Amino acid sequence: MSKTHVTTKVNGDEVEFLCDPRETLLDVLRDRLNLTGAKEGCGTGDCGACSVTVDGRLVCSCLMLGVEAEGKEIGTVEGIATGEELHPLQRKFIEYAALQCGICTPGILVATKALLERTPDPTEEQVRYWLAGNLCRCTGYDKIIRAVMDTAAEMREAS
Repeated sequence: MSKTHVTTKVNGDEVEFLCDPRETLLDVLRDRLNLTGAKEGCGTGDCGACSVTVDGRLVCSCLMLGVEAEGKEIGTVEGIATGEELHPLQRKFIEYAALQCGICTPGILVATKALLERTPDPTEEQVRYWLAGNLCRCTGYDKIIRAVMDTAAEMREAS
């Protein structure tokens, strides 16, 4: 099968790649663009480990084809930090020890960043609801929720 040429933006940078029309966005990110933060946990959109944003919308990259990225703006966990400066979410995840094995962490960071961009003052219930599509088998969710709530408060104070 012939490859398709795709031009898109990933984390603010213009990128081009060739991919098989059947290749998932997750595979393109990992194998063609060497952005390995998003993980394949289930391959069926049930775990959230492959979460990215597409034009600001949270999606499971295992359920989207790479060719569908044409002309879109993709955000991955690699784009959350600014250079060497960690995003407040990343700092709080470290502070609260809200990660263990790391498989789910990139997807949870992308998801919670998307939440805080839409809802700067979320309730705990909103955070839990927003993360319902991100499964974690190691931490439970208490530390994750506390880290997100504290990040939200810090970001509100800073603005």
